[in-house]
Amino acid sequence: MKNSELPKIYSPRETEDKIYQIWEKSGFFNPDNLNLPEDAKTYTIVLPPPNITAKLHLGHSAMLAIEDLLIRFHRMRGYRALWVPGTDHAAIATQNVVEKKIYNETGLTRHDLGKEKFLEKVWEFLKETQSTILYQTRKMGSSLDWSREAFTLDEDRKKAVMRMFVDMYKAGIIYRGERIVNWCPRCQSTLADDEVEHFEQTGKLYTFRYWKDFPISISTTRPETKLGDTAVAVNPRDERYRELIGQEFEGLFCGIKLKIKIIADHEVDMQFGTGALGVTPAHSMVDWKMAEKNNLAIVKVIDEEGRINSQFKKYSGMSASEARELIVSDLRENNLLEKEEEIKNNLSVCYRCDSAIEPLPSKQWFVAVDKPVEKLQNKSLKQKSIELAAEKQIKFIPFRFTKRYLDWMENLHDWCISRQIWFGHDIPAYYCECGEIIISETKPETCPKCHSAKITQDEDSLDTWFSSGMWTFSTLGWPDNFKNNRKS
Repeated sequence: MKNSELPKIYSPRETEDKIYQIWEKSGFFNPDNLNLPEDAKTYTIVLPPPNITAKLHLGHSAMLAIEDLLIRFHRMRGYRALWVPGTDHAAIATQNVVEKKIYNETGLTRHDLGKEKFLEKVWEFLKETQSTILYQTRKMGSSLDWSREAFTLDEDRKKAVMRMFVDMYKAGIIYRGERIVNWCPRCQSTLADDEVEHFEQTGKLYTFRYWKDFPISISTTRPETKLGDTAVAVNPRDERYRELIGQEFEGLFCGIKLKIKIIADHEVDMQFGTGALGVTPAHSMVDWKMAEKNNLAIVKVIDEEGRINSQFKKYSGMSASEARELIVSDLRENNLLEKEEEIKNNLSVCYRCDSAIEPLPSKQWFVAVDKPVEKLQNKSLKQKSIELAAEKQIKFIPFRFTKRYLDWMENLHDWCISRQIWFGHDIPAYYCECGEIIISETKPETCPKCHSAKITQDEDSLDTWFSSGMWTFSTLGWPDNFKNNRKS
């Protein structure tokens, strides 16, 4: 009888690993191994793949517990319950972690190592962290179907990503062009809007005139970007400036020749500063849109290193902050600075290295969110995404998140999907010396236009969210099980 007594202290090490091994070996986490009727209802969860940059945290454990509860509940009710495991390569995040690790240990940068050796180090790191994450997931008792384990950068996902890129390009949704992007001078790469964080800081608002007889004073927190201004925007309801709308003025701003047009825009806040906004199309998404509407010139002031471009005389080569100090000093010296006041504003920084983000124009690959698509009944990606949620074909739980999703989608603009990093999915774009761009799932042997064999692949990588966004169907067999626009 004494053997039947429960120990006073529970030791999970002695029992839980053994229990999980029995569960996993049974194969019952795979619904294909269960004796279910053919018409059994399906219930599927594709695990949101944790980044392989570090160990799992409490948030992951809560997610695993909740999803495991749902899967086990539906499995016990006779559903064909499938829970697909996997991990995320996390592209730029992983590259940054490995870069810092190498630099702290050896003092070397990725450029010192070269692309091939650096990627070897990334895969060494990846295998170690990935095995830790998978071990932790099993220790949580998660009833995942390990026979379907996936990784966002494995061969099946690579195939799916290549197919998706080519299909979207052929449909006219993916294009290469020059638009304003979020640029990190430290990472030397573009960033998605969701990869930009905003921190409140105490900054300075400067009010000044471009030159002595310019008719309007403007207010800005970034005087250094005013070297590239091509317009001043005012609200058409603002009586102070109504008569000036449409007029153009030329003069010297801190020794740099500017041509400024006064334009009207209903979005201008009449209560902020002087109610007049200096328009810098190359360094503000809002100003870029104004430039498109008003056919304004776009002058790039700050380069990819975060320094002033070469055509701006004594300011050229300076960092943005150095140029700001000198411009404010020059404005003060010429009696053009009218006011200098402290304000609270948001600083946009890279979510991985905390460097200040520079919005700037760059030639990149984009997804067009407003272009009509034939497969979507001539609706755009944005329109179709909104329609599915509004008609409740996609349900959000809790329901309040429906509004958040719709607000986000309605304000969506074209998505920059190319990244200037080494670790990630390759872009299936190839360039011939004749200028032809070839989009193909495999490298072409010759150019279809000039038949030259001198073809190079795009050196950039895809945004990690491109493959992550495909996760729920690439893990379930797409594109192999998708024929004639239907799942087979």
